[in-house]
Amino acid sequence: MLAVARVLTLSDLLDAPQTQWRYGPLLPLESRHSGRDWPVGWTPLIEARALAAELGVRRLRLKDESRNFTGSFKDRASALAVVRAADAGAGAVACASLGNAAVSMAAFAAAAGIPAYVFVPGSTRDGRLARALACGARVFRVDGTYQQAWDLCTQACERFGWYNRCCAYNPYLVEGKKTGGMELAEQGYADPPDWVAVSVGDGCTVAGIAKGLRQMRELEIIDWSPRLLGVQAASVAPIAAAFSTGIMEPLSPAGNATFAHSINVPAPRNWRKAVAAVRRSEGGFVTVTDDQIARALSLTARLTGVFAEPAAAASVAGIARAVSDGIIDRRASVVACITGGGLADLGGPQDRPEQPGQIAPDIDALAAALGQETA
Repeated sequence: MLAVARVLTLSDLLDAPQTQWRYGPLLPLESRHSGRDWPVGWTPLIEARALAAELGVRRLRLKDESRNFTGSFKDRASALAVVRAADAGAGAVACASLGNAAVSMAAFAAAAGIPAYVFVPGSTRDGRLARALACGARVFRVDGTYQQAWDLCTQACERFGWYNRCCAYNPYLVEGKKTGGMELAEQGYADPPDWVAVSVGDGCTVAGIAKGLRQMRELEIIDWSPRLLGVQAASVAPIAAAFSTGIMEPLSPAGNATFAHSINVPAPRNWRKAVAAVRRSEGGFVTVTDDQIARALSLTARLTGVFAEPAAAASVAGIARAVSDGIIDRRASVVACITGGGLADLGGPQDRPEQPGQIAPDIDALAAALGQETA
């Protein structure tokens, strides 16, 4: 970190590109990486006075990740993954996804000119995959859960030599996600928030934001540390429970679901990082119902003009819950991370010729679908 501090200072950042690549010395990249012109990151921090009053806090700002290349926070990790894959000469990239990561990876793979393979659970709506298909990704709808899609993707990457973009597998992905925290540090440099609220599914996003904030403090670019509020859907909240008990008890997908698709993760793989990050910040977890998420989505759009997807609106709902529970003081300044835009949940063209193919959660079935030997 000391070596990096000599080449990354606040004055250096003043002249850096307004993308996540401004943090290049702190990212696992070649000196001239292939994606340096991709417009990822440096999303705005938006003042939300009317929404602050509605939620009961002194001040609220929205970190609007819907302004990213494909409309979600996932772009930060996907861009880094595809850059590493392209620069390493990988033949393809692959991921398991609930929607946003699939779209994000497919778009950057298209920009890099390398094939992309996407594995989604059977319940994924077609509209969430429209852009991935349009970008030329090969999409497999796994006849099973997200966990089965993740397992199949991991097996496929091992067998066929694809670059694995899955966050719980690839340690470099959190390095892309940490740029969200680094931006918050810069944007709040002289006006820091007391709390940062983040919706939590698998756990990697809140851990990444925490890492970025921590590194900017270690570099002495900031001298403050906000508390983190992790927010989960009440019906799918294994990490919130683990935060209280210290024990992870994965949920069965049957009977445990939320319409906030991007955080519908009954068996999270990054829960330890999430719990550790929130504990280190002296923060906390809350859960919110789907009705509370829906209300927050509507309020956020009506009072700020920012149209969040349900999973992103959960962070806003979580602030209201935390204020009600006495976790967040009404005098606090808070940032809500809007991790994805609402357009992804509106559906897509239904008359397009490309459709994701249904497949059993089995590596040999995949190999057969790809036309390769299964032996």
